[in-house]
Amino acid sequence: MGIVNVTPDSFYDGGKLKSDKDVLTQVERMLDEGATFIDIGGFSSRPDGTDISEQEEIKRVVPVIELVAKSFNIKGLSCDSFRGSVIKKALQHGANLVNDISAGLIDQSILPVVAEAQVPYIMMHMRGTPQTMKTLTEYDDLIHEINYYFSDRIAAARALGINDIVIDAGFGFAKTREQNFTLLKNMSLLQAHQVPILAGVSRKSMIYKTLDTTSDKALNGTTALHMICLQQGAKILRVHDVAPAMECIKLFEELQEN
Repeated sequence: MGIVNVTPDSFYDGGKLKSDKDVLTQVERMLDEGATFIDIGGFSSRPDGTDISEQEEIKRVVPVIELVAKSFNIKGLSCDSFRGSVIKKALQHGANLVNDISAGLIDQSILPVVAEAQVPYIMMHMRGTPQTMKTLTEYDDLIHEINYYFSDRIAAARALGINDIVIDAGFGFAKTREQNFTLLKNMSLLQAHQVPILAGVSRKSMIYKTLDTTSDKALNGTTALHMICLQQGAKILRVHDVAPAMECIKLFEELQEN
């Protein structure tokens, strides 16, 4: 899953896409390099990210989704938003996949929108909002509580008729650096839900803070953790750099076959 951020303040690539040409060039490159999914987001969910109105998010993301949908035939064109109104507009303009960091807990209107559209739904584990999540990292049993969360959210989605569900472990969301590595080490336990697992570790602070570097220099660390994610059962890697991730996947598949 290639990440396309149309935000000015995302932690790694915020503000880099300044024109339609920039967007199309990036999407075309990601598809050429092997991406199955393209994930377009207009709200920065980094810790302490700027909150924006629904209208501003729609203004940012919907024209880009429409542009990409008209320019490419993408079976997995995803809108990254936790707001029902944004998702409804995105689905009307070409999106066919929903990526919700809150699993329907921030805006409860999103689940009925997804159910009505009958599109696949990615739900992530987090607590609070991007503005509050850094203060919500106390767990008695991290993996047990994440599994309980997904049991509850999957049941809520299925009760409305949402059948195609992917779970995202939520690296970096309401988790300390150390907790992120505990989650990575035990991510295979999320397979109990019998739905595909998405892993999003690309260039995140769990990598660059551990290596005492920056997100710009975190590609090698990202690739190392991508292999571990695959070994722990991840079926989708959400990435900024598609070609290195595809090389990792190819090597993992060869390892599995031999």
